[in-house]
Amino acid sequence: MNEAQPAIIPGTEFEAEPHSASLVGRWYVLIMMCLVYTLSIADRYVVSTVLDPIKHDLHLTNFGVSALTGMAFGVFYIILGFPLSWLIDRYNRRKIVAVCLVLWSAMTALCGLARTSFEFFLARVGVTVGEAGGTPGANSLLSDYFPATRRAMALTVFSLGAPIGAYLGYNVAGAIADQYGWRAVFYVLGIPGVLAGLLVWLTVREPKRGCLDSGSDGGLAPSVKATLRFMWRQRSAVHTMMGTAVCALWGWGLMFWTPTFLQRTYHLSVGQAADVTQNMHLWGGGLATVATGWLMARSTMTDARRIVWLLAAGIGIATVASGVVYYTRDLTVARVALWIYIPAIYFYIGPGFGLLNNLAPCRMRAMFCAMVLFLANLGNLVITPNVIGALADWFLRWYPSEADSLRLAMLCIVPTGLWAAAHLYLAARDIAEDQQRARAFPF
Repeated sequence: MNEAQPAIIPGTEFEAEPHSASLVGRWYVLIMMCLVYTLSIADRYVVSTVLDPIKHDLHLTNFGVSALTGMAFGVFYIILGFPLSWLIDRYNRRKIVAVCLVLWSAMTALCGLARTSFEFFLARVGVTVGEAGGTPGANSLLSDYFPATRRAMALTVFSLGAPIGAYLGYNVAGAIADQYGWRAVFYVLGIPGVLAGLLVWLTVREPKRGCLDSGSDGGLAPSVKATLRFMWRQRSAVHTMMGTAVCALWGWGLMFWTPTFLQRTYHLSVGQAADVTQNMHLWGGGLATVATGWLMARSTMTDARRIVWLLAAGIGIATVASGVVYYTRDLTVARVALWIYIPAIYFYIGPGFGLLNNLAPCRMRAMFCAMVLFLANLGNLVITPNVIGALADWFLRWYPSEADSLRLAMLCIVPTGLWAAAHLYLAARDIAEDQQRARAFPF
């Protein structure tokens, strides 16, 4: 990356000048932020791969294990997301991301040492404290390395961290768990993240805020009240946030229990269940993300309305496929439907982040990101896993098979995918006007 004379902005360390980053430098930062997101997803969802072993080892019910693994993470994540995003909008983002990555990776490793449910809870909360600052910080950094016309593409590449992270968290973790037990999984995923955090600190430069938009960072960041007031005026941003958040509630919320569903329904080990979806996460999700990034770079997709129409149609089709997955008792049929459903839970992530960054002024981006992450994690880590767990325990009164009770519980969540598609479709009505308003701020 080319060096430039630093400029001092109030509340920050030295920052790079607007156009100091070369093409190679921009893509290096993009790859590093993709690595941050990969580790975030892997450490976040690895618990769902070993849900049943944790449940049996710590003597928990379906609801108890979902509360310990999902709710413990989700509640603290959504509480800490806003204050950390407030800091990200004001201070050195590179340092915040690096420190957060080191912290959550170390706490992931400590999850493997837990001997009681309370010890596991404390370690999981520690993971949350770190992860709450990772994705908002990475998004804000990338928005100052790539211009608005390439932002959706860049953030789609960034979103490759989701399928790669899921592959590590589901498939690699499943193989390790079969060989060495569930505790070893947390050691293997946690320790490399500490080294990656040090690399971010040493090699990534802090860009000047807003350097690729108005050419100015807009001065001091607006207050939280002013940001929320502006956000509410951006009707397309609200619909995009709700659409992507409900996508997470539906897609990632169901995926939280899917490894356990496959283990119970088809009598598979942890590793065998992971093998069922292995290529779907890494190759299906990866190709869906890359294809979406390619589409975002086309001149025909400069009209943001086409992007949200595409997302709405894709989620609608995938919702039907998800219903087939949890209804059928034929593993072959389930595999075919999973090949439609699983890639769909990835392809909306990058465009969603890109659209929101274009709907927010430069010093509101981390807060916009925090809001959508608040809603998404409330849905996919707090609401859906615990609703499914509670319903599965309740259905056991009438269906003594744990596999059948879990199946019914998951089918209750499937229709929420159509709710997400409706929000994304409605976002098209005002998105062009709202993007102009964001670029013109302050006004």
